This record gives sequence, structure tokens and C-alpha cells, in this order.
Amino acid sequence: MLFAQVIDPVALSLGPIKIHWYGIILGTAALVGLWLAVREGKRHGLDSDLFLDMVVWVIPAAILGARLYYVLFEWDYYAQNPGDIIAVWKGGLAIHGGLIGAFLAGYFFLRKRGMPFLLTADIVVPSIILGQAIGRWGNFVNQEAHGGPVSLDFLKSLHLPDWIIEQMYIDGVYYHPTFLYESVWNLTGFLLLLLLRRVNPKRGELLFSYLIWYSLGRFFIEGLRTDSLAFNGPEWLAGLLEALWAPMNLLFEPGALSGGNVRIAQLVSLCLALAGILLILLRRGLGYARQSYLESEGRVSG
Repeated sequence: MLFAQVIDPVALSLGPIKIHWYGIILGTAALVGLWLAVREGKRHGLDSDLFLDMVVWVIPAAILGARLYYVLFEWDYYAQNPGDIIAVWKGGLAIHGGLIGAFLAGYFFLRKRGMPFLLTADIVVPSIILGQAIGRWGNFVNQEAHGGPVSLDFLKSLHLPDWIIEQMYIDGVYYHPTFLYESVWNLTGFLLLLLLRRVNPKRGELLFSYLIWYSLGRFFIEGLRTDSLAFNGPEWLAGLLEALWAPMNLLFEPGALSGGNVRIAQLVSLCLALAGILLILLRRGLGYARQSYLESEGRVSG
């Protein structure tokens, strides 16, 4: 192996102040996403200040939403350890909660500015999914969001570099690098959204395509994880999710599940994917999808 020890989650210590890799990686993801959104916005005649002002509202809302979502579903732990509620550097940011917070903040910000929501969302979703691809490496450093146990031979069969394999060795056991699976899936989604953008789809369909692509990947990858937020749902719902995930059983075993029989992220992902498909079909079928992505904003409304 290249490394005798795993990566220290603390990148730099300045006296009592500790700067964590998790925060650095998330900050990098946000800056890269902002740069891409500003660049694309210029093609539509949108001032870069719009995105700079929006990010001031969206990023805190995303972090707050991601943390609240996670804390609420893990309340039994945080009720006993209230001091950990703000310890985001330890992980525990739920992406679905972050998306809810970000989109709500973005919607009300754009409404106040009188800007079209669907156009702006279409501009920023490639940035979002690329940011998610980068952000998953924060989970890698923290050795979290991994899947169930696997063999060393399995990890070597993926042709992974030694430093990734070493980081997946936790308490004497090797684990599925599900952070990597999702990062690669999201990076692929980023490239597909860029290609779709060149086709000039109807307004809003980049957003809906993002929901479909990200959610499909998250649904199947989530089934491999061992840290899924869960609740006790009706047996028919648990059976439905298991049946939809069943093709993965041909290659992998599902990750251990505790706290319930329904993985919340799988349920939310399924709902978002279906919503994306239905919104595309309904908007086209009912004639609402008249504007194209590259159509001049001077001739259309949001």
C-alpha cells in the first residue's frame, strides 16, 4: 500500500482552530459550481452578480437544510448529544435536505428579483451535480457513507489506486466505496447535462433530467450503504423498494439496514425520479413546455 495510515480528516491546525478536509472539499465544490453557473449565465445575458448574490442565500440554506434533515431523522442520538448538532465537520449532511433548502432559498430569491426560476435552475443544475461529485470525496476522507463489507480482491478488481483501497479499510474490514460510485455517477450526469444543453431542450427539462439521473443512481447506490436513514413503513412499501432494487442482487448484497425497513433516501429518490419524468411528460402534453433553454429571455417568461 502507498499509505501506512488513513488520511487525517484534519487538513490544518492553527492552535485551537482545526480546518477539516470535509469543509475544504465542500467549499471547493461550491466555488467550482459558482464559476460554471456564472459562465453559463453570461450566455443568457444574466449578470454575474445575480449568482453571487444568490449563493449567499442558497449555500447557508443548503447546509442548514442538509443538517436539519439528518438531525431530525437521527434525533434519538442528537437528543442525547446536543453538542454534536452543529458538528458538521464530522459529517452528517443529508443531500436531499440540502437540495430542499437550496431550491427553496433559490426560488424565493429569484421571485424577489423577478427572475425566471426554471431558466436559472436549468443553468445551475450542472453545477449542482458536479458539486455533488466533488463533495462525495469529503465522505471519503471521513470514512463515511460507505457500503457493506467486501474483500480486498474485490477492491483490487475495480483497479482502484492503493490510497483509496487503504481508506476503505476501517476497523479491520474493507468496505464498498459507495462514495466513489456516486461521485462517478454524478460526474457522468454532469457530462450528460452538458450534452443535453447543447440539444437545446425545453425550459425546465435540464432541471427535471437532473432529478431523474441523480435520483436513479442514488436509489441503487443507497441500497449498498450501511448508514442509511430509515423508518418503519408499511410492508408493501418496503417490498416495492426491495423489488425495484432486486436486479442489484445479481452482483451485490444489500448493505445492512437498521432503524426501520424503508431507506428514506431510496424513497425520496424514487419520488423525485418519478416527479421528473411526469413533469416532462405533463408539461409537453399540456403545452406548457413552449420555451426552449436557449430562447432569448426577452421573448419568454419564467
